[in-house]
Amino acid sequence: MVRRLGKGLDSLFTGSIEEDQLQEIAVKDCRPNPYQPRKQFDEEALLGLQQSIEEHGILQPLIVRKSIKGYEIVAGERRFRAAQKAKLEQVPALVKELTDEQMMEIGLLENLQREDLSPIEEARSYEQLMKELNITQEILSHRLGKSRSHIANLIRLLALPVEVTRKINEGKLSMGHGRALLGVKSREEQLKLVERIEKESLNVRQVERLINEMNQKKEKKKDKSSPKDIFLKEREENLRSSLGTGVKIHKGKRKGKIEIEFTNEEDLERILQFFHNEK
Repeated sequence: MVRRLGKGLDSLFTGSIEEDQLQEIAVKDCRPNPYQPRKQFDEEALLGLQQSIEEHGILQPLIVRKSIKGYEIVAGERRFRAAQKAKLEQVPALVKELTDEQMMEIGLLENLQREDLSPIEEARSYEQLMKELNITQEILSHRLGKSRSHIANLIRLLALPVEVTRKINEGKLSMGHGRALLGVKSREEQLKLVERIEKESLNVRQVERLINEMNQKKEKKKDKSSPKDIFLKEREENLRSSLGTGVKIHKGKRKGKIEIEFTNEEDLERILQFFHNEK
């Protein structure tokens, strides 16, 4: 049975305050969750939280676990950073006994529930969880209450050049821009497109059309340089007719491949169902 984390952070507050060991701990003894997925913190938002803490104090305790030296923050790093800025010496905290696995999951959940992560930070978190816990995308989707397609689409973004993922992280490009750029195989072409996106303020739909036009031109050049034999053309037409979508058959010297186009998730499911029924 797959353990579901849909209840989120509420599950950490079971039991009485005494059982949860509410304490005042020194700020200097705290250090961030080593599995914290969020790497960038909005300075303006931290300033607002600092001012609130200076006026009202910390209303919600941090969640920490005891480490060899001091405490590791499980949840509440924003409050911790704001407390540092407010020059507090102590902060209220619930001390919990947690495994590394729980630290990873809670660090991710805290940010996902507030929607604080950038697409790249979220993708890296999913990738790290799967690697560290040795689980599949499907199992992870059940445990986090996220769809498998959502997780898969985000992880695919990590295949983009570092320059591109950095811009997505900074909010200069959207997740949609990133997904569109995956349709371009050449790193150089991807970076040129990014320059054009920023220069012309292209939206996602415009980028998708541009990439589609680029790929069609490449296909035409390829077709002219190496015309397909009648056998392959006939098989392509048969597949197009059966699947109701674009199909390309590429034959190499040692191996080949078949490309099948789909427009959205529903279209993909329709195509997969066709092959399933053909078994």
